Amino acid sequence: MADLQKFQFAIDRGGTFTDVFTRCPGGKVRVIKLLSEDPANYKDAPTEGIRRILEEETGCTYPRDRPLDTKQIEWIRMGTTVATNALLERKGERIALLITKGFRDLLHIGNQARPKIFDLEIQMPEVLYEEVIEVEERVVLHQEGCQLPKDPSLRTFIGSTGDTMEVREPINLEKLKILLQGVLSRGIRSLAVVLMHSYTWSSHEHQIGDLARSLGFTHVSLSSDVMPMIRMVPRGYTACADAYLTPCIQRYLDGFRSGFKNQLKDLQVLFMRSDGGLTPMSSFSGSRAILSGPAGGVVGYAITTYQPENPQPVIGFDMGGTSTDVSRYAGEYEHVFEATTAGISIQAPQLDVNTVAAGGGSMLFFRSGLFVVGPESAGAHPGPACYRKGGPLTVTDANLCLGRLLPDYFPRIFGASEDQPLSQEDTLRMFKELTLEINQFQYGRPGDGTSLSVEEVAMGFIRVANEAMCRPIRSLTQAKGHDTSRHVLACFGGAGGQHACAIARSLGMKTVFIHKHGGILSAFGIALADVVHEAQEPCSVTYSKDSFPLLEERITALDSQCIEALKQQGFHRSQIDTEPFLHLRYERTDCALMCSARGYPANSDSCHVGDFKEAFTARYMKEFGFTIPSRNIVVDDIRVRGTGSTGIRCETRIKPSGRPARVETVTKCYFEEGNMNTNVYLLEDLSCDHTITGPAIIIDKNSTVLVDPDCTASITEYGDIQISVGSGKQQTIGPELDTIQLSIFSHRFMSIAEQMGRILQRTAISTNIKERLDFSCALFGPDGGLVSNAPHIPVHLGAMQETIKFQIKNLQDDLKEGDVILSNHPCAGGSHLPDLTVITPVFRVEAPRPVFFVASRGHHADIGGITPGSMPPHSKSLKEEGAVFTSFKLVKGGTFQEEAVTEALMAPGLIPGSSGTRNLQDNLSDLRAQVAANKKGIQLVNELIEFYSLEVVQAYMAHIQANAEVAVREMLRDFAERWEQQTGALEVESVDYMDDGSPIKLKVKINKAEGSAVFDFTDSGYEVFGNCNAPRAITLSALIYCLRCMVGQDIPLNQGCLLPIQVVIPKGSILDPSPDAAVVGGNVLTSQRIVDVIFKAFQVCAASQGCMNNVTFGNQNVGYYETVAGGAGAGPHWDGRSGVHSHMTNTRITDPEILEKRYPVVLKCFQLRPGSGGQGKFCGGDGVIRELLFREHVILSVLTERRVFQPYGIQGGSPGAPGLNLLHRSEGKTINLGGKTSISLEPGDIFTLHTPGGGGYGDHKAGADIPAPMKSQSHSFAERGSVYDYRMAQENV
Repeated sequence: MADLQKFQFAIDRGGTFTDVFTRCPGGKVRVIKLLSEDPANYKDAPTEGIRRILEEETGCTYPRDRPLDTKQIEWIRMGTTVATNALLERKGERIALLITKGFRDLLHIGNQARPKIFDLEIQMPEVLYEEVIEVEERVVLHQEGCQLPKDPSLRTFIGSTGDTMEVREPINLEKLKILLQGVLSRGIRSLAVVLMHSYTWSSHEHQIGDLARSLGFTHVSLSSDVMPMIRMVPRGYTACADAYLTPCIQRYLDGFRSGFKNQLKDLQVLFMRSDGGLTPMSSFSGSRAILSGPAGGVVGYAITTYQPENPQPVIGFDMGGTSTDVSRYAGEYEHVFEATTAGISIQAPQLDVNTVAAGGGSMLFFRSGLFVVGPESAGAHPGPACYRKGGPLTVTDANLCLGRLLPDYFPRIFGASEDQPLSQEDTLRMFKELTLEINQFQYGRPGDGTSLSVEEVAMGFIRVANEAMCRPIRSLTQAKGHDTSRHVLACFGGAGGQHACAIARSLGMKTVFIHKHGGILSAFGIALADVVHEAQEPCSVTYSKDSFPLLEERITALDSQCIEALKQQGFHRSQIDTEPFLHLRYERTDCALMCSARGYPANSDSCHVGDFKEAFTARYMKEFGFTIPSRNIVVDDIRVRGTGSTGIRCETRIKPSGRPARVETVTKCYFEEGNMNTNVYLLEDLSCDHTITGPAIIIDKNSTVLVDPDCTASITEYGDIQISVGSGKQQTIGPELDTIQLSIFSHRFMSIAEQMGRILQRTAISTNIKERLDFSCALFGPDGGLVSNAPHIPVHLGAMQETIKFQIKNLQDDLKEGDVILSNHPCAGGSHLPDLTVITPVFRVEAPRPVFFVASRGHHADIGGITPGSMPPHSKSLKEEGAVFTSFKLVKGGTFQEEAVTEALMAPGLIPGSSGTRNLQDNLSDLRAQVAANKKGIQLVNELIEFYSLEVVQAYMAHIQANAEVAVREMLRDFAERWEQQTGALEVESVDYMDDGSPIKLKVKINKAEGSAVFDFTDSGYEVFGNCNAPRAITLSALIYCLRCMVGQDIPLNQGCLLPIQVVIPKGSILDPSPDAAVVGGNVLTSQRIVDVIFKAFQVCAASQGCMNNVTFGNQNVGYYETVAGGAGAGPHWDGRSGVHSHMTNTRITDPEILEKRYPVVLKCFQLRPGSGGQGKFCGGDGVIRELLFREHVILSVLTERRVFQPYGIQGGSPGAPGLNLLHRSEGKTINLGGKTSISLEPGDIFTLHTPGGGGYGDHKAGADIPAPMKSQSHSFAERGSVYDYRMAQENV
């Protein structure tokens, strides 16, 4: 039992405020909140919070300038954002990186994808290290099929995973010592070490660690110690983060200790880790501290809201001033084992906390007829307009404007002197100005002609903000097969209470729970949390009876390790619980699940610990809707989580008052129904016999809770607030344009496409769709015009609508209910044959023809043709590239046509030298998944129609298209105005060339008055006898991509983007070839040149590498395909990024360790290509050098461009270097392979790829530049979590 004779402190040190929750002797609870940084008054906020409470509760004086006496303190627990802030602000320790030779730039390149696909200025967080030392050493995995000459002197070792390792090059410690001494002399004392395959064989890393410490380095993070998991890039990032952050944490801890007598030696001090467990101060490290604060909030709501006897899952909704976090709890904590924070992927167990919005500080904009909330944030400084520091309008201001925040109940801490109340005057003045702007924009546009009031505008922004926050909550739940509406919404944080009822109603939830300490729930959760010790090691065995003895032995060893560590912290064995996990995946997939056997007892077919196979397959079925019984299950890691239960509970029952709830005051508050009298209550005055009917406001010291009309709040026996959510007033919406409703429909339409994508990803079986996420889902109007498309894969943008319109025209009355169409032909709007589009027309009884369409396009790994992968480098006709579908009925009258589609997929095999599909079952499974995704889209749109009516939904499909049109017209007028001033003309033109000399020529005529343009590609080259022909749909996709980049802000990407544009493409040209022309290279190569030509005409930026560098190799046993990064073009105020994908592709590259484990290659080098970027006032980015040594006979195919014509520079900038493909034969000969070839390789042959650099912008000796027609875009909050990582993965295709 806890010793209630002493003080117990739980503290959450946040970025702005520090919250202190205290249990005093006798059980009294004290809560205080103070600024995290206030150097004029105190050195350290947690220490000051402890001092104040000790002083106030004991009556004794505790001077600030003396260390605190800890005699009356039992324990201190803390969560801190010290690590997160150091990472975000790049204020960590100076570090050097030690990495295997040939990989010095690996962590700069990362996965080679850019974070925001439409930002031409590719802004990526800087690497954490200052210097790099390439370590002369090399270890490779032994492969039984390796055909390289045997080397009898080669030393071999068995790694911790059971794999045999070959030491190809011993470590050169003498040379390394000299290099390390140089680093020391420059003042760097912290090192991160990451060597190839050290996750399984760490001897070289440990030798480096011993050497470095002997030389005087104060901190060394070995990747094999920090997180021994396969994949060099995230493991390297994690080691760097640890080396970068741990010294900062140690300095903070030293400073914290110094504020107490005896340096806290005899006191239990625990810190919250990212995984939701507490750890001793001595074990608190940088890589485990990223979510230290938010993790406390998850523990808090998990313990206080979830009820095991009534196991309704809970969504945590933490909305503060600068960020909004969502998470989920359903009886066990949901962890992820790799997540990205501030551009750094951390490989460590962490709670799946998703930062999805900028909180109350989200800025409000009216753009091109749309109400937009965030993602930009006002931050803590200057903060919202009402803070009296000249800040912008924000969500907080909208709530204040509507009467939902009451300035009299806020502290007077605002203004320059920090002694003023919230300014209602500033907020109202700025809302009046914005309302005037909105009404002026609407004047003369289609609509009902009424002006909006200030309150209607503010309410509109609140509704849009709520809808924007609902989208990621739907993604979080539906991604794993859960029904969002069956959750309780646990709301905490200072700003969440004002939005909880509306968000719950929108998501179909019936209950909102707000803990009485909801304003400081992270600190409260830290008080309740358990102490955790984890042990983990890599593995590489098949889960089978043969491996059970090894698994049981290792689980027992790790279990003992956890128990011993917790015993040393004072826990009795009865307080310790351990839970083993296996990280499992199906063979030949990357989708691994960390599985516990809890609830799956051991049997004769399982290991003694439990039935992990049954646990894995049950979870796989739940999340993905199928299993793969024919495949082996592979164990990637073994993990044991040990928990020392503290048994602490801080809940106290309250007594009924026996009288009605006291109304503090009555105020006017604006809702959908208009202004309403709203009772105001103080939470401290309410008891468990009180029920509050909405509308009402309940005020606590740290938060304000809004009880909407048709909602009822009751106070629980512990003093918490539970709200029953009613259906609310249903607005009557007509087909006339309403700008607020337009913004909400924009989110709804995108949400439909996103949810379709989740179903497709969950139910597909192939690696391409399930793991690489190479697919798009979309919603179309009755005319086939695109309404919404997710994700935004550049080469898919706008292309699918060509497919839908073709089917409408081609099939006409043959489109019947219950039919689903399959198409991939270029003349039918296809991009290239592997992209199969599944289209479902949707009928309703009130209309004779389809009322809308849904479609999903997925990249199938093989559909037959002359080469595996269906991407031949030398195809000359379409039939050589695989199976062709024009208007094929995949489903007829509700029946899936398996026999007919199988026959069509195998048909290429009838052509000499060609083959039918090489993976029929994956094709069929993925096509069924695409049909299921479409079915989900139909269900969601029908729900919208049932709610609003068919007339209204179709009207808003048209309105949202018109809105995109407005944004493009504004951009064209803006460009025309500037171009006419500079040149006196309203025409631009440009030309660039494919490597075979084919020109891509563009002339643009702009109508300034209309904001329209004619894009004329006349005089482009003829169709080629090769595969670089680009179907018309590719040009339209490239054009939409360029228009979106030039607009420079988020707009709906739909048919409306092209309405101001007339596109002229000559028939029979390389951009509109004949129906039987080969097109595979047009999709991946010519698309890039089209973008180059458009940007060159508008003088937006220099050319990027202009190529996807397609590399394929394989033999009868294995096949592999990758695209490789290069240099990005410079712009009018930025240098091009080096080693990154640009424009029409954003594909992630396989991690070096995975590549070498699964394929017969050794990756000798993957680094930047210095000097390949063009010079200029702003320089182009460098390409990369990638070198592959082949260990078996393979066929290598390369499909590349920019090997002849260099990526152009503009405004006087120099061009980037062209690419180069070299083959080094094992006998010593070097061959230039040219841009496109297929060649047989021998073991020992080396392929070296030099990718092109980006062009430079501006003569570095000259002055002014022409500004690009773009607006800058900034995000002030750092997105993170599984929803963000999924979206990034979708856009990295």
